[in-house]
Formats: sequence, structure tokens, C-alpha cells
Amino acid sequence: MNPSPHLSLSPGSSLSSRLLCSLGGPPSDEEDSERMSAIAQGTPAVVNARGQHKGTLIFLHGLGDQGHGWADAFGSEARHENIKAICPHSAERAVTLNMGMRMPAWYDLLGLDANAPEDETGIQAAARYVHQLIDAEVAAGIPANRIAVGGFSMGGALAIYAGLTYPQKLGAIVGLSSFFLQRTKFPGNFTANNATPIFLGHGSSDFLVPLQVGQLSEQLIKQFNPNVEMHVYRGLQHSSSTEEMRDLKTFLGNHIAK
Repeated sequence: MNPSPHLSLSPGSSLSSRLLCSLGGPPSDEEDSERMSAIAQGTPAVVNARGQHKGTLIFLHGLGDQGHGWADAFGSEARHENIKAICPHSAERAVTLNMGMRMPAWYDLLGLDANAPEDETGIQAAARYVHQLIDAEVAAGIPANRIAVGGFSMGGALAIYAGLTYPQKLGAIVGLSSFFLQRTKFPGNFTANNATPIFLGHGSSDFLVPLQVGQLSEQLIKQFNPNVEMHVYRGLQHSSSTEEMRDLKTFLGNHIAK
């Protein structure tokens, strides 16, 4: 698998086909539904385990994408017999980096530089949605330590943040071609996943989210969680590859499907 990113920033285009909690008291059911509809839309694409359902992967797409392409990947060459894959679809929102045009995005993206400002409110709301997806799998009988959360680019960045802030220990966290959000908040009071295995995959020729950004993320996370695997794929740009997906399949099999 080697999706080709769309890198134009012209109106209506996307950065890539696979690009890149709330404060106060608990919301009412109606308020909660309204907030979540601003983050995600429709029913996630789901690839059920063909064998015994031992673990679940929740995988978040990148900017301008939807979950279907990743569901295809986890249903074909990256499929694991005992892992269920859930690939949700983000709602459309105005994206500052794309001249304010509306497109599928988990939160607003203000810049690609490592020191660019971040949409803290949007990130927190999106993380809360991811936590709800995890909670639903736990309620369905899959323990948290058999659940992995991952994603590509901005989806991977959200997965890392949501995984590290989840209050129960997860089975694994995955970030492909991604970066470390809200890094000044860690480790803070977030301790449940400070030993959770983390898979970071990055292309050596990524010109959109440079390898140096991925390596910096690795270094920062390792300051409080030493269980980080950094996989660098020679010649790979801002995309995924068969080799990366094969490595990810092995990693997930070792941590949530044994």
C-alpha cells in the first residue's frame, strides 16, 4: 500500500489523502451529541475480526481524508485475524492551514512547524471523542489493555495525545508520519499509559512532516515513556507503505492479539 498524498493548498483541496476534555461539568446527552457531531460524522468503517476477537484498533485518518481507505488497508494486506479495526470519519471544519477552507479534520491545523500554535480546545474535544470510542469497546467486553489507538499524520498526533491521556492502560499507541501534540502537558498527571508500547513510523523523505519532527516526538515521549519504537522507512514520503503496514501488523499482533 502506498497512497499518494495531495499536497496542493488550493481551495477545496486536501493536504493529503492520508495526511496529516471539555472543561466544566459533564455535558447532557443532547449537548454531548452536538459536540461529537462537530468532530465526527456517520458510522465508522469497521473491519471485524475473522477469527477470535482478541483486540481492537481504533485508527484515525489524516487531514482531508475519511476512514474508508484505512479500513480497506486493515481489511486486506494489513488484516490480522484476531483484531477488529475501527476507522472513524471526521466532520468537516475550517482549517487555518488551508486558507480557512472546510475539509475533514479532527481539529484546526494552524501550522506544520514543530513550534506552530495548536488548537488546544479542538484537540481536547477530539480526544474526548476517541476516549468514547475506547469506552464503547470496553463496554462491549474488550479490556482497555487489548485496545490500540493509532492514526496517520494529524490523526496519528491525535491518537498519541488521546492514548497518553486515557485514564486506563491501553494495549498500544500508534503514530504514522505524525507529531507530538500538547507536549508541555506531559507527563503531568497522565500516568496510566507511561509504559504503554508506542509505534512511530516515518518516511525518511517526508517533506510535509519532516523526519526530524518525528524524531523529536520520539525523544520527548521517551522522557516519560521509554517503550517507544521508531521505524524509519527509507525513501518514503508523506505516505504509508507495505513495509510499514507489515511492521505495524506484527506490532499490533504482539501487543493486543496474543
